[in-house]
Amino acid sequence: MKLLRFGPKGREKPGILDKQGVARDLSGVIDDITPETLAAGAIAKARKIDPETLPKVSSRSRIGACVGKVRHFIAIGLNYVDHAKETNSPIPEEPIIFSKAPSCIVGPNDDVVIPHRSKKTDWEVELAVIIGRGGYMIDEKKAMSHVAGYAVCHDVSEREHQLERGGTWMKGKGSPTFGPLGPWLVTRDEVKDPQNLDMFLEVNGKRMQNGNTRTMIFGVPHLVSYLSRFMLLEAGDVITTGTPPGVGMGLKPKPKYLKGGETVRLGIEGLGEQVQKVVKYKP
Repeated sequence: MKLLRFGPKGREKPGILDKQGVARDLSGVIDDITPETLAAGAIAKARKIDPETLPKVSSRSRIGACVGKVRHFIAIGLNYVDHAKETNSPIPEEPIIFSKAPSCIVGPNDDVVIPHRSKKTDWEVELAVIIGRGGYMIDEKKAMSHVAGYAVCHDVSEREHQLERGGTWMKGKGSPTFGPLGPWLVTRDEVKDPQNLDMFLEVNGKRMQNGNTRTMIFGVPHLVSYLSRFMLLEAGDVITTGTPPGVGMGLKPKPKYLKGGETVRLGIEGLGEQVQKVVKYKP
């Protein structure tokens, strides 16, 4: 299944795609797609419904983030061999973990806002994993049973704040709009191999990132199990798993960053695409 959320910000309703790719209103079946509804079996309830019996969603409707009210937005750094090399960073021996503020999550086609006085706002296409069943100390062999599905994530990053202001990477990762998520939550059964998905990102029509999840250093089962050693994972948690090469920071001979006015398009095989306008912050 491909689940989605549609409608104005803060008032999104749940939806589902039918076989023709038409969005249908699922609000008569489940209240929303959130940690609470996922924990209560929202995906199982949605499976029992024939989407074509549901009302169509207007093609003019805004698409929101595919999961609402996220409590934990966990990110993995330097998780692609070729990305680590382009940034002149050593290959991590264990996953690098940091948090993105859940408040930075927006819809897949909402504007990305450059922070006030930002100098180095960068792009990153990533595979996001949505937890469907929580757990602590999860065995890696059973990790996939805790995954509800996958989504496209744009891990927007302000490199000066991330790397030059001291302390945690979170400083450059959590600004409002820095986490476009969706368009869909694609359930686990529809993704044959999460470690073999093509992904891309373009800025103003120019291809900047081309990659495949097979070059991830730590795969999805390991990440779910590893994170659960240090925290209780809960339904609705989002884990964004790192980016392939081609980020602005790694461009040679000179890095390139978003300044405002650009259009960014990104996507992952089978998971859909996002398109965002980049705008400057207005006090």
